Amino acid sequence: MTHHNRLRSVWNRVDSGGALRAKGGLHRAPPAWQDWLSDSGSLTKKIEFAFAQRLEVIVLADELQHVLPEESRLFKKPLQRCRVREVLLCVQGIPVVVARSVIPSTSSGGHNRGILKLGNKPLGAVLFANTYGISSKTVRHIARLNRKQAIWRACQKKYPALPPQLWARRTMYFLNGHPLLVSELFLPGLLLTPPPTANLL
Repeated sequence: MTHHNRLRSVWNRVDSGGALRAKGGLHRAPPAWQDWLSDSGSLTKKIEFAFAQRLEVIVLADELQHVLPEESRLFKKPLQRCRVREVLLCVQGIPVVVARSVIPSTSSGGHNRGILKLGNKPLGAVLFANTYGISSKTVRHIARLNRKQAIWRACQKKYPALPPQLWARRTMYFLNGHPLLVSELFLPGLLLTPPPTANLL
């Protein structure tokens, strides 16, 4: 049954080198989006490099919420409620990314307690500033989302201007051995400038 559910998922897995494991994913994305979807470095740094501007973070929600079933399945044990942080990333007032992070309580304590006091800082910037604690065994998926997907509907509640279709990626990070799921929904504003060709780590 689990295998059947995976086949029905709109998400396609990408390996650590950016190659697509499942058919029908990255190569279907417009070329302008492919570099953003496959990049394995810090999205924060990549955006700031592309626009030559500092990234602005608008916190839409940072609270205990019910986790989506598709998110819960990615963790080793089922999750029901945990910390969910949703932010809007902007450059000069232009929204470029909606990010949704699922942070289990076991992942925000101990050595991670101080790291995950984020305020208005993007989670990605904090993670990559503490690379000593990030496992290299990250898992990344990409997808073309629309109103049919639960994560699209969840993010649209916090950001009503969400386009009806968009490209997204999600990554499972392990910070000091504890999992964090970060989903990034790419907005049209991200293509107002050509993305950089080099990966920024």
